[in-house]
Amino acid sequence: MRDAIQRVALANSLSYGYRRITWQLRREGVVVNHKRVLRIMGEDNLLCLRKKPFVPVTTASRHGWQVVPNLARGLIVTGLDQLWVADITYVRLQEEFVYLAVVLDAFSRRVIGWALDDHLEASLAVAALTKALEARRPQPGSLIHHSDRGVQYACAEYSAVLARHDIQASMSRVGNPYDNAKAESFMKTLKQEEVDGRDYRDIDEARQQIGAFIEQIYNRQRLHSALGYRPPVEFEANWTPHGAAAQQPRAA
Repeated sequence: MRDAIQRVALANSLSYGYRRITWQLRREGVVVNHKRVLRIMGEDNLLCLRKKPFVPVTTASRHGWQVVPNLARGLIVTGLDQLWVADITYVRLQEEFVYLAVVLDAFSRRVIGWALDDHLEASLAVAALTKALEARRPQPGSLIHHSDRGVQYACAEYSAVLARHDIQASMSRVGNPYDNAKAESFMKTLKQEEVDGRDYRDIDEARQQIGAFIEQIYNRQRLHSALGYRPPVEFEANWTPHGAAAQQPRAA
């Protein structure tokens, strides 16, 4: 049992907590109690460590563009491509900062579009959205896109892409990061399990390593408690809508 716990912990760069390791072992057919996993991890110094990183500002919400109401608050999402959430964060390189924009499906927590560049212009966010649209091709009029009030999401360039695909925009309330909690949660996971402790040489290396984490680890391997401890790709593959009503989001 100790060997199995050590193998899972090291395979995930010591980023998994005892609950997630317990579930991974159970998926592999190992019957174990989470209290035993916690005890062994404590004895072997395998408990993951968290640190608070420096956070530069990536959201410029004071601008002259239109801010739309929050349509995601209280929304109960019942299927894929009903609600997408978007956000931007920084990544530290050896000599500079670069910026990562992502788009996630709120139902499956899967990252469906991302882009990394050395600027915070609207084209960064548009590139991530374009990848998501190419990957999913949502039905016109069926999708809500939620983000913060940053200028990248409120500007004419981004709004035009949403309008062209008949996607309804939604934005968080002032000073309330919990309105975009699913995107914030992904960014936290990315920092803790991939970015923190890395020393990316340049933007190309960062793009390669972060892309591999998103596509191979986060989307396909990482167990998500909100998905019944399944990875997003597996969750989507096993999900089937129950009737036409399941395709429409409902208000809480």
